[in-house]
Amino acid sequence: MGGIGFIGGGNMAQAIIAGIIKKGVYAAEDIGVFDIRKERLDHLSSLYGVIPSPSLQDLAERKGVIMLAVKPDKVSTVLSPLETILKDKLVISIAAGITIKTIQTLVGNDARVVRVMPNTPALVLEGVSAVAASRSCTDQDMECAGKIFASIGMCMEMDEGLINAVTALTGSGPAFCFMFMEALSDGAVRAGLPRDTAIKLAAATVKGAASMVLEGLGHPGLLKDMVSSPSGTTIDGIAVLEAKAFRSAVIDAVYAAYKRSVSLGSQGPSDQT
Repeated sequence: MGGIGFIGGGNMAQAIIAGIIKKGVYAAEDIGVFDIRKERLDHLSSLYGVIPSPSLQDLAERKGVIMLAVKPDKVSTVLSPLETILKDKLVISIAAGITIKTIQTLVGNDARVVRVMPNTPALVLEGVSAVAASRSCTDQDMECAGKIFASIGMCMEMDEGLINAVTALTGSGPAFCFMFMEALSDGAVRAGLPRDTAIKLAAATVKGAASMVLEGLGHPGLLKDMVSSPSGTTIDGIAVLEAKAFRSAVIDAVYAAYKRSVSLGSQGPSDQT
């Protein structure tokens, strides 16, 4: 019973499959997928060579690691029939808002469960994934989960109590970044740049700025000061952002996303849509 089985074959599952094959974490023939949509199974099998499973039970019985990649409202439906099969497996869930306790209620209180919050840049193997584990998980389980999610970007282990904050930052954050890039390009279009050029330059600018922080060149505030020459163009632009409460709006947006994540997490799987 080796390999990994995916329950659900959507975009995030596809991103993980692409990453683990590319990084050699699993070979294609060791990856099984079950999805109620035959076209998704055909697509993944054709593109990556993974093995479609005829049923949930078949997938769960054949694979040692099970990746739960369904929408939150489907979690109870897919896990309930698998309780006896999954009790000795490693279950990794990327179902948003579904707690480790909820999954253990469905498959066994001592089940080995890893909860992960990945984000959409995983689609281009530049994701950020927060990983939390049940107490029953072994060091080998965490090593396995770490290798899987390191294949699609940055992977950080943390307490499950921080997952809602991570969801607000890295889960919702890409949408906020897209809005910022769109606004940057709008400003450039207003100044005379063609739209396609403005979008490319805005995206490259954001990527480059992020790389400077990740490479350890300094705190974002310090790097901002490095760009802001006395009486220059940048400080005039910053003054406008401050007057419009730019930073306060971003802080409030992240906190609003956090509160909504907490709210969703307090609901049962069948209540989330």
